[in-house]
Amino acid sequence: MAANLDHLAQLLQATLDARHHRKAETALKEEAKKPKYSLSLLSIVANDAQPSNIRLAAALAFKNFIRHNYVDEEGNYKLPPDEVATIKQELVGLMISSPPTIQTQLGEAISIIADSDFWERWDTLTQDLVSRLSTTDPKVTNGVLEVAHSIFARWRPLFSSNALNIEVNHVVNTFGDSFIQMLGVADQQIEANKTNEKALKGWLETMSLLTRIFFDLSCQDLPPIIETNLQPITMVLHKYLSYANPLFDDEEDEATPIEILKSDICDALHLFVTKYDDDFGGYVQDFTSNVWNVLSSVGPQKRYDVLVSKALHFLTAVASVHRHAQVFNNEEILGTIVEKVILPNVTLRESDIELFEDEPIEFIRRDLEGSDTDSRRKAATDFLRKLLDDFEALVTQVVSKYINHYLEMGKTDWKAKDTAVYLFLAIAAKGAVTAAQGVKTVNSFVNVIDFFQQHIAADLVATGGEPIPKVDAIKFLYNFRSQLSKEQWGGAINPLIQNLASPNYVVYTYAATTLERVLFLTDDQGQHILSRADIQPYAKDLLQHLFALVEKDTSAAKLQENEFLMRCIMRVLIVIKDGVLECDIDNILDHLINITNVIKENPSNPRFYYFHFEAIGAIVRYCSNAPQVDLLSRLWAPFTYILNEDVTEFVPYVFQIFTQLLDLNKSGSIPGDFKALIDAVLAPGPWETRGNIPPLAKFIAAIIPKATEEIVKENKLEPILSIFQSLLNGKKTDQNAFDILESVICSFPASVLEPYFGTILTLIFTKLQKNPSDSYKTRVASFYHLVSARSGEAGLGTDYFIKHAETIQSGVFTPFYLQVVIPTTREFARPSDRKLAVISYSKTLVESKAFAERYMKGWGFTCNALLELLKNPPKVSAGAGDEILNEADVDDIGFGIGFTPLSTCKRPPRDEFPEITDVQQWVTGFLKASDKAHNGLITKYASERLNDEAKAVLAHYLM
Repeated sequence: MAANLDHLAQLLQATLDARHHRKAETALKEEAKKPKYSLSLLSIVANDAQPSNIRLAAALAFKNFIRHNYVDEEGNYKLPPDEVATIKQELVGLMISSPPTIQTQLGEAISIIADSDFWERWDTLTQDLVSRLSTTDPKVTNGVLEVAHSIFARWRPLFSSNALNIEVNHVVNTFGDSFIQMLGVADQQIEANKTNEKALKGWLETMSLLTRIFFDLSCQDLPPIIETNLQPITMVLHKYLSYANPLFDDEEDEATPIEILKSDICDALHLFVTKYDDDFGGYVQDFTSNVWNVLSSVGPQKRYDVLVSKALHFLTAVASVHRHAQVFNNEEILGTIVEKVILPNVTLRESDIELFEDEPIEFIRRDLEGSDTDSRRKAATDFLRKLLDDFEALVTQVVSKYINHYLEMGKTDWKAKDTAVYLFLAIAAKGAVTAAQGVKTVNSFVNVIDFFQQHIAADLVATGGEPIPKVDAIKFLYNFRSQLSKEQWGGAINPLIQNLASPNYVVYTYAATTLERVLFLTDDQGQHILSRADIQPYAKDLLQHLFALVEKDTSAAKLQENEFLMRCIMRVLIVIKDGVLECDIDNILDHLINITNVIKENPSNPRFYYFHFEAIGAIVRYCSNAPQVDLLSRLWAPFTYILNEDVTEFVPYVFQIFTQLLDLNKSGSIPGDFKALIDAVLAPGPWETRGNIPPLAKFIAAIIPKATEEIVKENKLEPILSIFQSLLNGKKTDQNAFDILESVICSFPASVLEPYFGTILTLIFTKLQKNPSDSYKTRVASFYHLVSARSGEAGLGTDYFIKHAETIQSGVFTPFYLQVVIPTTREFARPSDRKLAVISYSKTLVESKAFAERYMKGWGFTCNALLELLKNPPKVSAGAGDEILNEADVDDIGFGIGFTPLSTCKRPPRDEFPEITDVQQWVTGFLKASDKAHNGLITKYASERLNDEAKAVLAHYLM
């Protein structure tokens, strides 16, 4: 056992080395298949003799193992019962005794376990936690409270439900009394240890954790024990909002336990004023005064940043409640707010300038994206805009005085001008500032264009001087991009592009980001403000310059640091489409492939490589059939290296781009290079990574139509259908299963499908009996229509489906058709699905022998369903963007990525049904072309089965 732990520790240490981490991670995956792997990791975490970095790596590996291997999609344990029991027995105590960094990882693991087990399969946990609380040892108590908070905090974002309310009540009943008691204990211990820095720090952390748990317990509903004790609790909160202790006065940068506690109190106050104003309203005025005093007493040091932000969030919540907001409806009070709260927190500090100079990419992410949710500037802006919502004219009048004052000072002091511009940005924008459009609604009392022309435009074109005013000018364009007309952008685009040549990192990054967002921008008719013709003259030089900026530092970490530059490259390629052929496409591919080869060794920025592969996808989409470039041969080597070395982060993108290449290949056969991948994608290995499943399914769906002969000849249809079966069994993968199945149905005739079709239906019907999702029923109905529509040479059709369904169970087709197909089809939203259903219904009416002889009532239902589809044609919704690929493992980009890859199986395929521009005309022709016997049958059934409106519509089609 000891030797195995030593080996495991060596592998964990190797994962921390960039040179060996990939091989070590692969080896760990093999270790994870061995019995009691999770307990081995916990043994390493618990071993004080191990280096702290290895213990932390073991805790992280344990958390990730639990995330993927604790339970399956149905909530059943994937681990042996004895291993589950040991984990629960050891984990809480281990977390309590671990250092803070390890506590964080183990706390997340406990939260993951709680998601599936708490409280019914772990109903002893809360009482166990209560029994471990100490009234004398803050380290033990804080460990217990960390565990409790990691479990209870899961409730915060959840919607209310009976199950959730039962869980919360279970916790309140077992934990509530101890919570109230510990508030008193912590208060007494803080007072008793006011001169003992170490003990005081521990008990202040206890009070912070209790305050967070106060939030947790109250986040869904106000528990009776909180409601009963609300007054004494508020007295404690008041006391510690005002608390000070000289022991912590020397700290400059890091928040002390006092600031952390006050920040947690402001969080709880924000919740109560927002959610429980009826119960809490009487306390709001006193707390508002208390928080105001806090804001007035803190300085500009970084240690207070989070506290100031949280305090401003509370005041913003107060201003959001109409009866409380009236206290601010006074010019003198608003002037005091601006002078005492807003101005000190929007003015540039030395720490901001240091961040600008020393960590420019962090400055950009905080400022431009708003990723720093606890920044003073953002919190002050939110507060000011909330006041603006209620008192637009008065706030504009008051703030404008300060804007004019700082503009005058700004003639000789660029920092003052920065303050003026920031104040204007704060009051000029109304409502949400969207990532796609920027500011959509503007304060009616200001003129954005005039302000830009008078005070901003000169900084945009200025040479030399301080860089921050130029950044402010570019950011002004970025924020108000929707307010500029095409003609105004025509004058601004050249200076914007020229700023890409700035030597300053922040300036050229802001310029690239603004250019990218402007290229994305559309008008009310959906037309791009700047079209391909507008950007094409600059495209070649622009792309080369952007690539030069990206590749300035060729180390893997630095090269992929600036995702904003790669995003701009992607957008230019998407906008110019095949115009890239005029921009030395070989050189552009050289850059993209070189970047791939560098970052594949150590992918570290998901946003960067998402945009990077989007850029490659754009070239593939628009240039794959251009004779002057062989994309497959250029991309084959770097992409197959990624697959062979299992660069997990990149594999989903590689398969999406390979799928595009297949779909856009005009030949009916599979390109030779792809034949080598068929066996690889049919092996179980690639499917074990969840992120690989959607692109792998699309890839198989794309390769099937081009490799039908090879699949049949080499007996590979059965392995393909085995993958379909495996995916169908998963809650999160059944949609991917249908991607594969529909491609199979589109590609093979009935004679090939005959041995498997009954099993396919059995699997589908079985899952239909298990309370399936609406999306599952939609895919099932669409699958039925695909089979029904493929009559004729394919040999499928409605009667083929009915024959196999009835073989499974006599009479099963009727409820399936009436309870699943017809009602689900009525809800189809995609035009392609509705078109397929129209074809299916039409063929059923005029070709199905079973409907003509056996399901006579069903014939009328079908005709009514067909006419309903024709009467209510769908509206084609606009896509979310121009992106080419599906995003892989990037959850925090903050803008819409909605383009479905071209690898979707066409329903119906183009080579089987003609392209239809007017489905109603097609149905008319189809019905007219049917033989007289069927027309007579239609007329007979129409008179018997259809309502008057449907009869009139059908008569029109049969004229």
